[in-house]
Amino acid sequence: MTILDGVNSPEDIKNLNFGQLEQLAKEIRQFLIEKVSKTGGHLASNLGVVELTLALHKAFNIPEDKVIFDVGHQAYVHKIITGRKDQFDTLRQYNGLSGFTRASESKYDIFSAGHSSTSISAALGMAKTRDINGENYSVVAVIGDGALTGGMALEALNYAGTSNTNFIVILNDNEMSISKNVGGMAVYLSKRRTDPRYLKFKKTM
Repeated sequence: MTILDGVNSPEDIKNLNFGQLEQLAKEIRQFLIEKVSKTGGHLASNLGVVELTLALHKAFNIPEDKVIFDVGHQAYVHKIITGRKDQFDTLRQYNGLSGFTRASESKYDIFSAGHSSTSISAALGMAKTRDINGENYSVVAVIGDGALTGGMALEALNYAGTSNTNFIVILNDNEMSISKNVGGMAVYLSKRRTDPRYLKFKKTM
């Protein structure tokens, strides 16, 4: 029996140690390769967020804490962890498992994602709602560097800077996009990636 066989909800990874999480990450990657090679789908983006998704589910109490994946292309690992791995043979098939996050599919899918650059706006709105209702939970937006160049994401960041609202934005800076990233934000991130101080910090982590 593999570690993945015993993972049917986020609670199942809470008590795993780092060695077990590392093994689980390997098993999830193998699972994704086997399933997505048959059904089609977004393989590379999900292979790149395995550890990130495991960390999110270990650090936060989802769905009480709200995690929003931008676009949804990077949510397959999230779906595996949240009890849907047995449905992966139907991924992107008629009446099957959605290739995106879908609120009607699972209580763990907080937001139905499709078009890119929407996660920060959605997270900001949820955080505002939380504050108005006097509630206490975390809200997290996971967005790629490509989606971050979208106008909706930039507008949300602009408003977030003055909204006095506490939420988290995680940048999945993987240099991947459906087309070449352009504009000021793309140039800024490119400079940060090649900054000697950042590279030194990355090597010593």
